Amino acid sequence: MEKSSYVYILTNRTNTVFYIGVTNNISRRLTEHKEDRPGTFTAKYHLHKLVYVEVFSSIMNAIDRETQLKGWSRQKKMDLIRSANPDFNDLQEPYYDT
Repeated sequence: MEKSSYVYILTNRTNTVFYIGVTNNISRRLTEHKEDRPGTFTAKYHLHKLVYVEVFSSIMNAIDRETQLKGWSRQKKMDLIRSANPDFNDLQEPYYDT
């Protein structure tokens, strides 16, 4: 049985730039984004706020969804986020290991 995979969207404080990613360990990946590694897109635009997450049982399905979302218009991405998180709240808390 394959473990869970995640497609996620990060944004900055003003919700003006989006990053769409895929991972099989969201806690680790969010920590990596917070480290602001030089030269990365998320560091350049200070993308630390998790505003959207989808969970998949298959990494291949997650990758397919990530590809689909990356092809969407900005407005369609915003509508998707608003459908699940109308206030663009930071959703990271439950995904960190305690």
